[in-house]
Amino acid sequence: MAGAALPVPLPAHGRARHSRLASLLAPVALLALWQLACLSGLFPAQVLVPPSEVARALWSLAASGELERHIGESMFRLTAGFAIGAIAGLIFGATIALSRLAEAALAPFFLALWQVPVIAFVPMLVIFLGIDEPFKIAIVALATFFPVALATFDGVRGVPKAWFDVARVYRTRLPDLIWRILIPATVPSVLTGLRIALTRAWVVLVAAELLAADSGIGQMMEMGRQLFRIDVVLAGVVVSGLIGFALDRGAKAIERRATRWKTA
Repeated sequence: MAGAALPVPLPAHGRARHSRLASLLAPVALLALWQLACLSGLFPAQVLVPPSEVARALWSLAASGELERHIGESMFRLTAGFAIGAIAGLIFGATIALSRLAEAALAPFFLALWQVPVIAFVPMLVIFLGIDEPFKIAIVALATFFPVALATFDGVRGVPKAWFDVARVYRTRLPDLIWRILIPATVPSVLTGLRIALTRAWVVLVAAELLAADSGIGQMMEMGRQLFRIDVVLAGVVVSGLIGFALDRGAKAIERRATRWKTA
């Protein structure tokens, strides 16, 4: 009896096409269920609006320039806060990883604060900074700092001790030690921490804008809620989700490109 025919593997471009089609199934199914739920009459129109209403609200917000203004405000806060938090996290993580004294003095307090949800710091920050730009930038910096510091600490601690011994034998200067040993060895871990911190900072920023802000994507959603404009609220949900998705995909692409040498 002839053996069963083996399945012919798809070429690379075929697999990529099928992968793209599969990735569209979930959004299409969600939109279909959303539309069916609206047509079923189970939910009042004031509670759940159809996708067409949300698309119309998005178009109106974009045409008026309001959407661009809110996105611009949020992205400015994200960029400024992320830069501050990332630099502080890199310095702090490297410090406690390279100095046993600094680790003993600072690591327990750092790890205790790491367990506190960042959004819990909002009331205290509002008291000290108000609800203006410094508050939003500070909450983003705080959300960024902890993952980056922890990733940097793990990355530096993961460098083999023998490498430092060789550098000491050859009397390698500190700048050369950093640029030729520490940075290449810790890039994968640090980039992963930066990617996690970026998406975490975006989520925290939107939540902070919902609670205390006068502009931004979160505040746009809050104003929609106050005016009973559920279409505007859902439009904000869609925009914040798309921005978060784009940030994560962009960070992943940079991470893959920067660590390509590992698989070479």
